Amino acid sequence: VEEQASSATPAGSRLKGGRKIAFSDLQQANDSAPRTATGIKEFDRVCGGGLVKGSAILIGGDPGIGKSTLLLQIAAKISESGKVGYVSGEEAIEQIRMRAKRLNIAEAPVQLASATNVRDILATIDGPDAPDLLIIDSIQTMYIDTLDSAPGTVAQVRACTAELIHVAKKKGTSVIFVGHVTKDGTIAGPRVLEHMVDTVLYFEGERGHNFRILRAVKNRFGPANEIGVFEMTETGLQEVENPSALFLSERDQQVTGSTVFAGMEGTRPLLVEIQALVAPSPLGTPRRTVVGWDHARLSMILAVLETRCGMQFAGNDVYLNIAGGMKISEPAADLAVAAALISSMLHVPLPPATVLFGEIGLSGEIRQVAQADVRLKEAEKLGFEQALCPKAKTINTAPIAVKTLSECYDLVTYFRELKHEHPAKAVQII
Repeated sequence: VEEQASSATPAGSRLKGGRKIAFSDLQQANDSAPRTATGIKEFDRVCGGGLVKGSAILIGGDPGIGKSTLLLQIAAKISESGKVGYVSGEEAIEQIRMRAKRLNIAEAPVQLASATNVRDILATIDGPDAPDLLIIDSIQTMYIDTLDSAPGTVAQVRACTAELIHVAKKKGTSVIFVGHVTKDGTIAGPRVLEHMVDTVLYFEGERGHNFRILRAVKNRFGPANEIGVFEMTETGLQEVENPSALFLSERDQQVTGSTVFAGMEGTRPLLVEIQALVAPSPLGTPRRTVVGWDHARLSMILAVLETRCGMQFAGNDVYLNIAGGMKISEPAADLAVAAALISSMLHVPLPPATVLFGEIGLSGEIRQVAQADVRLKEAEKLGFEQALCPKAKTINTAPIAVKTLSECYDLVTYFRELKHEHPAKAVQII
């Protein structure tokens, strides 16, 4: 069908009968949004201090990582002082009761329901007895009967989320959506889903480890990139108040290729162990295996070490691992990774009471990183006596300041010579 295009005039000139909207200035801002503490400190930390009334939270994670377990524990805590509705579209009510019994929270007054029709859910919560917290597990199973598409499609997910958020904000109900993830680890469905909600959380962890990390990638009511650390036990998820000590509890201080990185996750300083292994390769193309870090950044560090420090990795396999199942993304870990590679290549263990942080440039310089004071205070609290880091004016302590990567290489080389020529003094330093 051929239609004649209309004249290119502004859309506002053709729309009539609208209402005037009310503007307000910055001085008329309301007080801070009231929050409800869940009683789980790590979850409250990630959310910025608790649940905000009328807020929408989206939490995603791999299957079996513990999303439903965490939300059931949160529901049990909040139900002690408020009304909680738990709507499951994947499990029967009896399955949820069995999990609650295993978590020792079967007596909590949580209202359970198994439903997938959004029209029925809205009719239940859009009333005078609206719950303080509504949990939807999961949004991909919900559907609106006015749409012809199947549950989980782009149209259904977008429409269901919009309807539930609209009613939740009108009633002041906090709503938590559970989202499925793709094989790449991102939340399945339209990307607009993450724009519609106020907070996006990812529940991360390795199946071979007991640690679980709740990470905020978007938060309108608090800092993003904040993390909460949990430990999976037989009775559910337990909070980890000092994750740095937990990640370093099994560290072998006398092994080569091991360094301690003082990192920042949101507003929390976190010390993790970085392990590197450089071994002769029987293959024509050596392996480069990375767990918990960026593979491309490792290639860059290897290239800088070869060019600026004269090291040769061409005939060696390189393995890099972040201990404890952590995932590090900040470039401040460059110096700790480089020192671990140098230590493994030269077969020299670094002094165990040393932390490292700093960003490495392509010319081999060590660049400053943010919040160096906070990193050093956390290291001092855990008993570390010295730090290898770039020189900064804001640091009041006296760490070992390095300007280039070759200086770090010279320090490790000096320690190797000291170990061979004066073993007693080297052991004393260790």
